[in-house]
Amino acid sequence: MPPHASVLRRFALAIAVAALFLHVPDASAQSRRDRAAATGLAERMAAAEARYAEALVKAANADPAAQAEGDAALEDMEDILLACEKQRGCQVASLLPSWNRLLKAQADAAAGGDGDGFDPDAPAEGDLPTGDVPEGAAAAALLSEDGQRFVRMVQFNPAVQEGIRRWLTDMRVSLVTSYENYQYMQHLMAPAFEKRGLPEALLFGIMAKESTGRVHVGSRAGAVGPLQFMPATGRRFGLGPDASGFDTRYDPAASAEAAAIYLSERYAEFGDEVEKWLAAYNGGEGRARRIHDASGGRQFWDADVYAQFPAETRDYVPMVIAAAWLYLHPKEYGLSFPRVEARPTHFVLTKPASIYELTICMGDSGSRHGYMRQLRNLNPRLEADQVIPAGAVLQGTTRMAALYKRWCERGRRAELASRLMGSRVDAALVRTGPIEVVPTAAAAPRAAPAVPREHRVARGETLVGIARRYGCEARALARANRLEAPAYAIRAGQRLRLEGCDG
Repeated sequence: MPPHASVLRRFALAIAVAALFLHVPDASAQSRRDRAAATGLAERMAAAEARYAEALVKAANADPAAQAEGDAALEDMEDILLACEKQRGCQVASLLPSWNRLLKAQADAAAGGDGDGFDPDAPAEGDLPTGDVPEGAAAAALLSEDGQRFVRMVQFNPAVQEGIRRWLTDMRVSLVTSYENYQYMQHLMAPAFEKRGLPEALLFGIMAKESTGRVHVGSRAGAVGPLQFMPATGRRFGLGPDASGFDTRYDPAASAEAAAIYLSERYAEFGDEVEKWLAAYNGGEGRARRIHDASGGRQFWDADVYAQFPAETRDYVPMVIAAAWLYLHPKEYGLSFPRVEARPTHFVLTKPASIYELTICMGDSGSRHGYMRQLRNLNPRLEADQVIPAGAVLQGTTRMAALYKRWCERGRRAELASRLMGSRVDAALVRTGPIEVVPTAAAAPRAAPAVPREHRVARGETLVGIARRYGCEARALARANRLEAPAYAIRAGQRLRLEGCDG
């Protein structure tokens, strides 16, 4: 049964009285210590609310400890409220969502509902959207307080609304693809943000804008990985080539850890102003710091401050916030994110194979586009065409492991995949025997056609395809042109030196 009603009534009265008499100082007058204390109280409130929700679940299962635990959680919330009333910069109004969720949770429990207490109420007329948090979101803080905390931290203004419009129209496929890719990497990336109290939605927004959840993507400027770290910034946070030569900027867990530390630093500088965190992430913290200091700390959306950031950053900030907003509120916008079976596990190769070969034999059961992207994201050290030895352990999901055992270890599909991987264009060419020509005195010997010294990359070409065309190894070609593993990214119009190729 729900916790004692008298405690709930006392908590409601305390909120009402505090809301009537609390004076909230101007934000500019608050010190960093005040802001940190207020944030700490909000986090304590979230933890107490989560404990209350757990007590409801225990009550539904007739656990005798539920009553005492629920009452204790409510009493803690009352103490936090009283502390908030005394704490400069702590707004009692920010605690009202917790109270509303408690009322709904108690009503659900009394009515025999699921009693989780986390479904937000329908918005009142004129309120900002509050929507449902995706079921796949793993962070307990996001499910309770962080989602709404993020909503309060950002401005839902026309620039963000324009970003939402773009994500829902021309960029809708990119957004949905980002979400699908993120589900497979969530267990690797989300813990870094959870640990530091950062909203998971912000992680998703950055990833969606930076890489669409493709681990091996790179930019012309040199940024790589799911969160697009530049070499110098990556080195600051321990990212870069390791002892094996692998660039850890491609590693989802390592890059998320670095991003969480980076944003925590920006929080220390700019407080709750997420817009400036993002402006620094995109345009450099040096620029963001200079603009912040020169403006006396005015907000990002102040016209004079906004105008000092480059156009790319002015676009980047609202687009990331918009993607994070849609992550939290998909149903309000008619957005259905795909559900996938993403329970992580590993499987052992029983025979040599490449990711390309595994993609073919696994098929697309449970995934619209097959498993190549997921295998690459979860095993970033491996190249797609690299033959992986038997006995190697690959990271994947329970479904991938089952599909491997069913289709890739043996049988017709395994044989087909192996045969397809062994196919080459050269094998399709019909070569006739040499035609005997009687030389004449004037005839000069014909020289063999020379291999071009360089190749100009056409749109859609890959390094592997170019290497096959000229009869050289992809890795050797990559080394000759200083292309970084494991992506070996090339672009249309780029000129490649064909060293070691025999035509």
